[in-house]
Amino acid sequence: MAIVIRSPKDIDALRRAGAVVGQTLELLREEIRVGMSLLELDALAEAHIYKLKAEPAFKGLYGFPNTLCTSLNEVAIHGIPTDYKLQSGDIIGLDLGAQVQGWFGDAAITLGVGEVSLKDHALIACAKDTLDKVIASLEVGMRFKEVSQLLETLIRKRGFVPLKKFCGHGIGRKPHEEPSIFNYLEPSSKPNSGPKIKEGMVFCLEPMVCQESGEPKILEDKWSVVSVDGLRTSHYEHTIAMVGKKAQILTEA
Repeated sequence: MAIVIRSPKDIDALRRAGAVVGQTLELLREEIRVGMSLLELDALAEAHIYKLKAEPAFKGLYGFPNTLCTSLNEVAIHGIPTDYKLQSGDIIGLDLGAQVQGWFGDAAITLGVGEVSLKDHALIACAKDTLDKVIASLEVGMRFKEVSQLLETLIRKRGFVPLKKFCGHGIGRKPHEEPSIFNYLEPSSKPNSGPKIKEGMVFCLEPMVCQESGEPKILEDKWSVVSVDGLRTSHYEHTIAMVGKKAQILTEA
């Protein structure tokens, strides 16, 4: 399937959806606290999305039961909210999608709760800084495999490894579209091969960072993804549009 090129009007619509996601994640960042349950975070996110005249994108998507992915400590992505109450020292990934008039936005952050270890601070900073640096490096004409190589290089430079088999993606009228953008260069791939980034493309980058092994394991809930090393993970994501030959973030608050 071809990678869709969006018109300026399309990108404005995607920007509205992205703003809902960014504003909702910022609210969660401000409100999260020790003793708050994961289901309370989920309810807060859902209420705020509706308040902004949008709809949750994840609820019911592929059968996912909630609005917010709450990936706690060892869970890298797709964690399901429960009645677990946050404790000081936890870290949690919050992944959120919203739909506005048929257009989608998607972003994620990882937050520390209370007093967090230096190792966890470094883990979270790796995902955030990697995302920021790669977005700043994007240019029309780059190949997506070059982006994957850069993501992997930056993650490994910090002493961590990327989660395998899961990836960033295109976005638009559907929450997941072409291309798939892995956080590593597959051994059989060359960075100077495959499709190039073009003006008007809109996609999500989402570094998923593990400590020792990038091999994933899906837990019994059939959603939560962890590393086989059993160690903590982190995840950051933005929706990005290529405008004026540079990357614009659509999911900032």
